[in-house]
Formats: sequence, structure tokens, C-alpha cells
Amino acid sequence: MVRYEIAFAGQLVAGAQLESVKANLAKLFQADAQRIALLFSGRRIVIKNNLDAAGAEKYRSSLLRAGALVEVKDMAEEIEEIELAPPPAVAAPEAVPATIPQAPAGKRLKVLPRDEYMAAFSEVDAPDFEIAPLGEDLQDDKPAAQAPPLDLAQFSLAPAGSDMGEIKAAPAAPPPDVSHLKLQE
Repeated sequence: MVRYEIAFAGQLVAGAQLESVKANLAKLFQADAQRIALLFSGRRIVIKNNLDAAGAEKYRSSLLRAGALVEVKDMAEEIEEIELAPPPAVAAPEAVPATIPQAPAGKRLKVLPRDEYMAAFSEVDAPDFEIAPLGEDLQDDKPAAQAPPLDLAQFSLAPAGSDMGEIKAAPAAPPPDVSHLKLQE
């Protein structure tokens, strides 16, 4: 089934006024002035795609009545067939042992590629990382914090009960004289 797309590039029907076409399209699409200005930017803008023939003709005639010339284009494009080259022949790897040999500390493992994609990674120089047992703490131990070297020889302690040179609080002020005040009933 053939599908079509409707595209607009800002072209008007002969004799149509730009402002009236913009107003007609704004009314037709229920769009604001900013979106209508985008339609008239000069670029080809696809308004609707994946339409059947009847739907494409309906859109074309409605936009033609509004004063806009649109392009109705068949969406089915010719696809050029390209014959791919056969993949390079890769020697089949020998039987892989059931257990993976562990490399000695500081050594690198030789990895045999399982297919042509992994062959690209066969020459990568990567360290042989081990998998830690379940529940193992993987962070290094932090060294204990050391106290900073302070010289406190110039300081001494005051005897128990001494006032340490604190400023004495001022004595409390006498209560105000309220003898002249009376309560009336």
C-alpha cells in the first residue's frame, strides 16, 4: 500500500496574499503565530505523513483552498540493494577448557577470541582482575588518624574551685517601689 507525506515550503497560490494565507493556516491548524511563522521560514516542513491517497488529497485540497501550495510525495523510496562482502575467515578457536587458568600475580592472561567481533579485543593489554569472595570488603583500610604535634608546656591547670578570673556579675537591682499604687473596686 502506497503511503504519502504532505510537505510545505512557504509557497503560495498565485494571487494569494501572504497575511491572509497565514491567517487561514492559523485557523486551519489552530496554531499560534509562532508556529505559522515557522511554516513560512523557507525550509521544507513535513506537515503530515503516512497518509493513504484519499487522506493526502484531502489535505492537499484543504491547504490549496487556504492559499498554500503543498507537495504530496510518495513515501516509498527506491532502496538500493548493496551486496555485502563476506566476513573475513577467522580460524576456529581450539576447544576452550572448562576452567579458566589463573595467571600468576603480575602476569597477563592470553584471551582467545570467540568470534570476529571479539577478535578486535584480543590484543588489548588489560590486567587480570580477580573476583572477590561474597561479603569481602573491597576498600583499603584507612590509616588511624594521628594527633597533631602540639606543644602545651606553656599551659597549666588552675586549682579546683578557683574562679579563673571570671568577671563578677553585678548585684541585682532593688525591686521597684510599688507602695503608692492602689487597686480600686
